[in-house]
Amino acid sequence: MNTPSPDSQRFVIVPHRPRAKLLWWLVAVLWPVSLIGIWYWASSQAAPGLTAARDELGLNAEQLRVQQKLVRDLRQQVATLKRSDQISRNANTELQSALAEREEEVSGLRADVDFYERLVGSTGKRHGLNVHEAVFSAEPGGSWHYIVTLTQNINRGAISKGTMRFSVEGVRGGKLATVRWDDLLQKPGSPGQPFSFRYFQQIEGSVILPPGLTPQRVRISLDAPGGDVEQSFPWSTSKPPGE
Repeated sequence: MNTPSPDSQRFVIVPHRPRAKLLWWLVAVLWPVSLIGIWYWASSQAAPGLTAARDELGLNAEQLRVQQKLVRDLRQQVATLKRSDQISRNANTELQSALAEREEEVSGLRADVDFYERLVGSTGKRHGLNVHEAVFSAEPGGSWHYIVTLTQNINRGAISKGTMRFSVEGVRGGKLATVRWDDLLQKPGSPGQPFSFRYFQQIEGSVILPPGLTPQRVRISLDAPGGDVEQSFPWSTSKPPGE
């Protein structure tokens, strides 16, 4: 058996194929060219649609900005209208309250005018020393402020003088009770409250009612040189002075 020599193993016989090399060369060159051509063709076909899509996207973005600005403006207008409505409501409430107070004042002034006309007018009824009314109002400390109005128009040139006292009648502990002048002032032996006037006078002061008493009537006594006067009125309350 013959063993190949080392020199014979160094060489390999390859058949010469010129056409195969040419084919590979053509593939290597034409493949990139074909890819470029396909890309160019696809770009040319898609370019009009892409441009339109970009234009539409830009238009939509602009419309979105306009709508967002419109929403912000509308929200601001709504907030402004809400504040304006609240201000109008507050102003209307204050106006209604002021009108109610003015109407109450006008009603009081009309009553005063009627009172003065009856008192000093030529058609008013003539009467001597008289208690026109007695009104009470609660005070913060638990006491009661009173205003007693005295009048006379029988003698316009005369001065009516004297002292005034009153007692309060009511219910206490389920029984009738009368609280006299000294007890109301919480001063034993308290003198009557003096008065002196030509046509009318309002006498004011404060008294304290016993705990648990529900007042019902007030009995007023006037001591005057021309004769004593005693009158009784239902317990009447009003707002505290100055309110």
